[in-house]
Amino acid sequence: MTSELTAQVLDAAIKAMPGAQIEVKVDRIQSALTRFANSFIHQNVDEDTIRVGLRVHHEGRTVSVSTTQTDAEALAQRAGAMLPLAPLDPGWPGITAPTSLHEQSIVDEDTRDCTPADRAALVQDFVQAAGGLVTAGYCRTATWSGFYLNSAGQQLTAAATDSAMDGIARLDGADGVARYASARLSDLEGAALGEQAANSVRAQGDPVELPPGRYEVILQPAAVADILNNFALFGFNGKVFTEGRSFAEPGSAQLDPAVTIYDDPTGPAGGVSFDAEGTPRGRMTLVDGGVTAGVTHDRRTAAKAGVASTGHCIIEDSWGPMPRNPVLAPGDTNLAEMIARVERGILVADFWYTRVLDPRTMALTGLTRNGAWLIEAGEIVRPVRNFRFTQSYVQALEPGNVLGIGSESIAQPNRYEFVNTSAPVLHLRSWNFTGGASG
Repeated sequence: MTSELTAQVLDAAIKAMPGAQIEVKVDRIQSALTRFANSFIHQNVDEDTIRVGLRVHHEGRTVSVSTTQTDAEALAQRAGAMLPLAPLDPGWPGITAPTSLHEQSIVDEDTRDCTPADRAALVQDFVQAAGGLVTAGYCRTATWSGFYLNSAGQQLTAAATDSAMDGIARLDGADGVARYASARLSDLEGAALGEQAANSVRAQGDPVELPPGRYEVILQPAAVADILNNFALFGFNGKVFTEGRSFAEPGSAQLDPAVTIYDDPTGPAGGVSFDAEGTPRGRMTLVDGGVTAGVTHDRRTAAKAGVASTGHCIIEDSWGPMPRNPVLAPGDTNLAEMIARVERGILVADFWYTRVLDPRTMALTGLTRNGAWLIEAGEIVRPVRNFRFTQSYVQALEPGNVLGIGSESIAQPNRYEFVNTSAPVLHLRSWNFTGGASG
């Protein structure tokens, strides 16, 4: 149905607006979510949504329509009525020429065919592994089918699957968290995640408050994912870059030589293999051995920068083209080895409520969450209360400041399906904690 709908909308738009440049993208997302709280499943939802995107450029004007309506004639008429009212668009970059996919995203049959009972079994494993602690969270699965056609002859079809589990275990007002995302449902291990969350919260009893200051830190994957997500949104975003608001300087050694960051929509964490403009996506290096290699573009920002689109357009998203599946490449060490090297520092489980103060320096403020521990003489000695921090993420990863990168990158789920971030443990020379629990 969706492939036929794509063709019907294109045909109707061509008839209604002869001579126009027209592109149609139809996405079908079949998603399901099993949510639990107080260690019991309380919600199971299943959605099957078809969304049609139609964009038309004619006589110097551009309009976009995005809707769940599937009447091809009505969509074409709506776009035609909007065109005379649209402002002139001198920056229109044209539509995508015929191009083949670089590679297909992962489609996993078990994920595609997952039942509520399958997700419930993972939840049960999580709850039981928590050993009687109160638990909450979710398990989700999704399947995407995408279809693209335009009046220049570009035609793409692809599919992908996504699964994720995110849960907490609670004890005496504290939370331990465990998260994992993958294109394959079989990669989710409810028991291992439940045990991880329980072990974390049990280690948080009787925390002490430490004074603000600069501390050596070891960041666990959830905290590192926040760094990568903010890099994606405010640093490697082509719109932010072309407007001069990004820290990124392609060709410059801005980060430590140990740091390699890439965007990978066809890797094990999942993603989609072409964008809203019908541009194929593949693995793209953003930082190579500390050297900024490039930023992500859609056709409009690419035209401004004098480069080619990297396949990161989201037409209905005003934030601009950004990496959707960023990965910090793993290193050659592990958490135990990192801890053993620390004379005095902090192990941080997670960040939250992070907000950008200055995108040019990537200065952010935020809080630690779900556990932090004092390390002395190579050993974890006790839990500490949450900190507020004010820190330039770029400065924290500058040459000489990265002391170690974990050997395993762990995919962290985002709030949206097919948008996951893969991060290892990260050992940094300094982190600026500006306030404690008392203020």
